[in-house]
Amino acid sequence: MTQRTAVSIDPITLDIIESALKNARFEMDAVLYRTAMSPSVREQHDEFPMITDPDGRMVVGQFGSYIPELLKDFGPIEEGDVILMSDPYECAGSISHLNDWMVIYPIFYDGQRVGFSSLFGHMMDVGGPVPGSQPQHATTIFGEGLRIPPVKLFERGKLNESLLKLILHNVRTPEMNRSDLMGIIAGCRVAARRVQELCDRFGKETYLAACQELLDRTRRAMAKLIRRYIKEKKKTFIDWVDEDGLGNGPFKMQLTVWREGEKAYFDFTGTSRQAPGPINFHINEGLMKMFCGVYLIMNTDPQILFNDGFYDLFEVILPKGTIMNPEFPAAVGNRLNTHTRMFDVLSGALGLHDRQLGMAAGYGTSPYFVYSGRDRRGNYFQLVELLFGGIPGRPHDDGLDGHSWWPLFTANATEYLESYYPVRIEQYYPRRDTGGPGRHRGGTGILKKYTFLEPGEVSINDDRHITHPWGIWGGRHGGRSYKKLIKRDGTEIELPAQKDFIRVEPGDQLLFCTAGAGGWGDPLERAPHRVWLDVIRGLVSIEQARDGYGVVIDERTMELDERATEELRAKMREKRGPLPDFDFGPRPEVIPPSEWQG
Repeated sequence: MTQRTAVSIDPITLDIIESALKNARFEMDAVLYRTAMSPSVREQHDEFPMITDPDGRMVVGQFGSYIPELLKDFGPIEEGDVILMSDPYECAGSISHLNDWMVIYPIFYDGQRVGFSSLFGHMMDVGGPVPGSQPQHATTIFGEGLRIPPVKLFERGKLNESLLKLILHNVRTPEMNRSDLMGIIAGCRVAARRVQELCDRFGKETYLAACQELLDRTRRAMAKLIRRYIKEKKKTFIDWVDEDGLGNGPFKMQLTVWREGEKAYFDFTGTSRQAPGPINFHINEGLMKMFCGVYLIMNTDPQILFNDGFYDLFEVILPKGTIMNPEFPAAVGNRLNTHTRMFDVLSGALGLHDRQLGMAAGYGTSPYFVYSGRDRRGNYFQLVELLFGGIPGRPHDDGLDGHSWWPLFTANATEYLESYYPVRIEQYYPRRDTGGPGRHRGGTGILKKYTFLEPGEVSINDDRHITHPWGIWGGRHGGRSYKKLIKRDGTEIELPAQKDFIRVEPGDQLLFCTAGAGGWGDPLERAPHRVWLDVIRGLVSIEQARDGYGVVIDERTMELDERATEELRAKMREKRGPLPDFDFGPRPEVIPPSEWQG
């Protein structure tokens, strides 16, 4: 651990250094976007950067630091070294599946290490049995693709060409992977230059003092949030992950939250044991603390700088052998089905401590679609696309429609997909009535319809097709997901949410429909004009406006009938009784572990 510097720092200098580090963090993104070739990184921005202090604690960034764990066993790290890794079990789950290639770049100034820059991005392919490298049928990580332990890709500035050749030899998209990897390294290098410039401008000791003060300041702010919002009495919330791709499930996720003094406890005891299939989420303890802390920050005071300074204020309990802390070599390729559900249980448990912390449930995973094959010229193509869904109704506003859970992610442009891949996008729009009714409506899922122009193979992954995204504080549950293959002769085939090896021919179509989100608060308190506007925009049907919100709209003129609305709402309030805190919709049938397959 680096000794604390005795240098004092004035508030103006601290603000300048903070702003400069934030800008450097976004410059890392910009460099990568301009260098990458894959739609996953270049178009959808599936990457996460950070800049740390000399001990590897994140000062600014997006995913929390795992570097202190790495430093314990890795050996000497020198100027010019570039460390590459992709194995979740070798970094305590800081990256959580093999598709994420992570680079660690030590930053030196006058021969002394002053920090690290680090960035990881989702690779289009890392080998394994299916294109895209996220097989639904995997039962161990050995069946998911190439595992890269922490290795020096560059040593003292020199590229290990043989190592890079070995890695790229094992993937289906070597050109894209190489481009994306070099973009990741370039992003880390530009951050290193910006840190060195700050040391030039203010002096190394002042820079290091600023890093420590930024960490300390975040800790002080978090201590106040914990005392204000988290009670000492234990509160428990339960939600379910639908299945693991092998027909097992649903899987329970249970979270209990409480406070002791200034420390907050997040205990996942009671969560289902690890799945045979690839939905297990091997999460770093520090990363789990990060998710808990950022939830409090974004719900209460987003101006607080998000960094590792508050980690000692959180105690996280992740029982081994569960879907939240699987034992090696459990499969983890589709861990986002569990990862995203974690946000739902966080919301439910924290909402029980303070109603303003509770959002409804969202679309519940990171849906993806893979289409691969060879075109008529014999060229290999592989499209990997993330899809989005409904964001929960919130204490202060509606959920977003067809939006990403993840910060800064964007949807692929239709023009991009149709220019580079043999596919045509026939339809892409919000799914009406999938946003749960509430004072603040849940966001809608999306409907996307693909027409395939070349023969190939498709993989799909999604969740929330069994369980509903639940509503909160009187809000109603949202709509579930579903998939359908429409053959060119008109035959329709219902598909499961998770499936590989779907053979398609030119003219076949895939209908990919994601889940919506639950509503927040009493639907009868929503302004009738806002419901009418949702109907006009195609987000809510006239029937749901009436049955879910008590709002009457004339089907012929499409005008709002205010008098009929007042009368209907009065009848509905009189008839319905007390509102539940949570509306889960129909409960799933649970397959006991003794009957699990795989």
